[in-house]
Amino acid sequence: MSLMSLTAVELGKKIKAGEVTVTQAVQEALDAIEQREAAVNSFVTVDKEGALKRAAEVQKKIDEGELAGPLAGVPVAIKDNMCTEGLLTTCSSKILGNFMPTFTAEAVKNLEKAGAVIIGKTNMDEFAMGSTTETSAYGETKNPWNTGHVPGGSSGGSCAAVAAEECSYALGSDTGGSIRQPSSFCGVTGMKPTYGTVSRYGLIAYGSSLDQIGPVAKDVTDCATILEVISSHDEKDSTSVEREDTHFTEALVDDVQGMKIGIPRDYFGDGLDEEVKEAVRAAADALKEKGAIVEEFDLSLVEYAIPAYYVIACAEASSNLARFDGVKYGYRTEDYEGLHQMYKKSRSEGFGAEVKRRIMLGSFVLSSGYYDAYYLKALRTKALIKKAFDDAFSKYDVILGPAAPTTAPELGKSLSDPLKMYLGDIYTISVNLAGLPGISVPCGKDSKGLPIGLQLIGDCFQEKKIIRAAYAYEQTREYEHCPIA
Repeated sequence: MSLMSLTAVELGKKIKAGEVTVTQAVQEALDAIEQREAAVNSFVTVDKEGALKRAAEVQKKIDEGELAGPLAGVPVAIKDNMCTEGLLTTCSSKILGNFMPTFTAEAVKNLEKAGAVIIGKTNMDEFAMGSTTETSAYGETKNPWNTGHVPGGSSGGSCAAVAAEECSYALGSDTGGSIRQPSSFCGVTGMKPTYGTVSRYGLIAYGSSLDQIGPVAKDVTDCATILEVISSHDEKDSTSVEREDTHFTEALVDDVQGMKIGIPRDYFGDGLDEEVKEAVRAAADALKEKGAIVEEFDLSLVEYAIPAYYVIACAEASSNLARFDGVKYGYRTEDYEGLHQMYKKSRSEGFGAEVKRRIMLGSFVLSSGYYDAYYLKALRTKALIKKAFDDAFSKYDVILGPAAPTTAPELGKSLSDPLKMYLGDIYTISVNLAGLPGISVPCGKDSKGLPIGLQLIGDCFQEKKIIRAAYAYEQTREYEHCPIA
């Protein structure tokens, strides 16, 4: 059995016990990447030399007793929109194809302090704009369960790498479901924490009021352990929250007796695949059998979440991406006359079609005459969505539903119809608009053998409740290893 078949926590225990060296673990990850990358394309950059050098350093610190945490020596992959000092960070875009940061993102730094070994940077939708990892300038990532299908997005590279067992765990970022939806498609566990729990310093921004870094792993125990490590208050991030209750592993208890779980009727209407519906309903029944109180209720405003999200996210993106102009860093066109032409040509050649579409949409909704009609209206809708969740959480501990309306679509089917692709985020988007925590856990497969994900949503700063519910559900089924691994 490969070391990459183990969970991150299991591998960490073996390293700590001296059964396995850090170099052995890292080498197995690198070997797995070499074997499977041609089929999956999870990575943009693999840092073989740096990872092996770091492995020797970490081993020395473990031997000397300096590092004793659960993730010490365990190989990790980082989504390519988190800055890593001296290691290429491209956001899977031509415009950042040569960008080498001079600093490291705070969440990644926290992992390094805990002894993690970065093996590379994972593929993603360009600037995190997409739901399929097909908008990458470095080619599409494929779903390890069936390489004719997408892995989801935008953290598709991270989720595919974990599913294909090319690394022990990975970091992703979630703006509108970008961790939970690909985790669902790839049959892994992915978690989006409450907004402000993990520092966004060093995360290349898409929608600043929505982006949040989170873990992707094989199980809930790994996710809770990783989240404990990466959570921190950071003065460099003005949206970072100081929290006392970040001992998330305390919630790994197989007990949901008396827990109130709400199922929104709105999540089970038109557009939800029948096999997904059955699997999610079966998961709810499994929690009910364990003593949870499961009820259906009406969660209003679901149909307004997607338009509100895309107006807000694109408005923020058009502002955030203005910094990529070919002046200080990144791609610059070779042939131009004057500053304005350099801006135009650098951006036209450097950005892909989906990024251009969202920049234009964002600039439009912020323009004079349309600001009130679209942007302000979207902000008001966001506030109403938050209130609807507040009302729901006054009655329920956890909200249960699907992570995505279908299993992974075939490659090439989504990009031809962007609106259909946007609708694929219907169950995840409102969680980001309200700043809530959410987790996706595998709950079965469809008739094509593609994974289905169960989503559990908690109130702000109530990660422990969703971890507890997810962990209890997880005890009812075995983790299924992907055939490619």
